[in-house]
Amino acid sequence: MLQPDEKKKFVREKFSAISPKYDLLNSLLSMQIDRYWRWKTTRLLQEFPAGQVLDLCAGTMPLSLELTRQAKQRLVLAVDFCEDMLRAGAKVLPDDDRKPRIFPVCGDGEEIPAPSDTFWGCTVAFGVRNLARTQQGLNEMHRILKPTGKLLILEFSRPTNLLVKPVYNFYLNKVLPTVAGMVSGDKEAYEYLASSIAAFYEPEELLSMMREAGFSHVERKSMTFGIVSIYVGVK
Repeated sequence: MLQPDEKKKFVREKFSAISPKYDLLNSLLSMQIDRYWRWKTTRLLQEFPAGQVLDLCAGTMPLSLELTRQAKQRLVLAVDFCEDMLRAGAKVLPDDDRKPRIFPVCGDGEEIPAPSDTFWGCTVAFGVRNLARTQQGLNEMHRILKPTGKLLILEFSRPTNLLVKPVYNFYLNKVLPTVAGMVSGDKEAYEYLASSIAAFYEPEELLSMMREAGFSHVERKSMTFGIVSIYVGVK
């Protein structure tokens, strides 16, 4: 197991290495279902169609684009601690009304560069696993939200269905690292993906940590045979 600072350095280096092919691989390896997952997550912020939302661990900003697509008066601060990921996303931002409403900032999810009580929503897509200090990150997410603001965590989970589980595990541990390694040139980055999913908290553990951070009305919404989950919390 890597120590927190070692994990942070490892994750930043790996995401920097794969940033040019990151979006291509996401669509290829998920068979574009990732677009549905992001759409479903963003729909849960319908009660906040205007104002500021934080897209934490934003990567190449695909969720930021969906957040601004669904709400024409929404502003998104896209924060990620890997500058190369943000730069890769910024290069391909469509030149439409969404672009001026997305503000990429390089910053740490465990020390969010924003004042307290600022955002109506905070979204994290496939990034909580990469935090070195998860509870500290959740505490920060609670801090930056306005009262009644909502946290949405979109994250991989481990399916329990006896038919789905072996197929998923084979794909995750064998097929995905091999294919992604060939395309990206960094197989280790995708071996990390598989191991980080296997080592991630059980759903009830993460929900308990959200409660500890101060969130109420916490719940989990399972999707696609339990492959991914949306964790919801309200400040």
